[in-house]
Amino acid sequence: MPRKIANTLALAVLGLLHERAMHPYEIAATLRERGKGSSFKVTTGSLYDTIGALVRHGWIEPQETVKDGKRPERTVYRHTELGHEEFVAWLDELVREPVAEYPKFVAAVSYLGALGAERAASALTERAEHLAQRIEETEAVLADTVGGGRVPRLFMIEVEYQLHAWESELDWTRATVEEIREGSLAWPVVERTEEGFTWTEGEAR
Repeated sequence: MPRKIANTLALAVLGLLHERAMHPYEIAATLRERGKGSSFKVTTGSLYDTIGALVRHGWIEPQETVKDGKRPERTVYRHTELGHEEFVAWLDELVREPVAEYPKFVAAVSYLGALGAERAASALTERAEHLAQRIEETEAVLADTVGGGRVPRLFMIEVEYQLHAWESELDWTRATVEEIREGSLAWPVVERTEEGFTWTEGEAR
């Protein structure tokens, strides 16, 4: 039976409420502080929509309303017993069972030959630069949060996993650029005909 709520932002909300009761602003701030943007897409609208759905399905409930100075009142939410059970079962399923996620980059790389060798090398080189910057920024977040003793490593372990994935992708990307530049990767010869494009496999130099 499909799970009533299946978006990963709901998983993030449930995960933080597993630590302690929080209001939506604190949830958003904590996600940003821990650099979770690579794991969960967070906007104000999507966060409140997700919290509303979790309340409707009985997975979380208001615990209290708090007011801090002149700021608007904020509702603090906590897990229900059902919500805790659903959260744990959902986590168990996601960790145990690999699923096809259809990443856009893999789809694009499958047609890399259409760019031509020079343009492909240029595009991959730029991607490598973005990856290197992302890795550097993520390492800084980990050093500040985990290395600084502010957050237990287990609370950031998915960021650590993502960092390793980016590092592997960066290694592959740079190695492929090198193969293209030195001519050791065979490149197709593309010719346009009345019927469309024809591809003839080239030879590595």
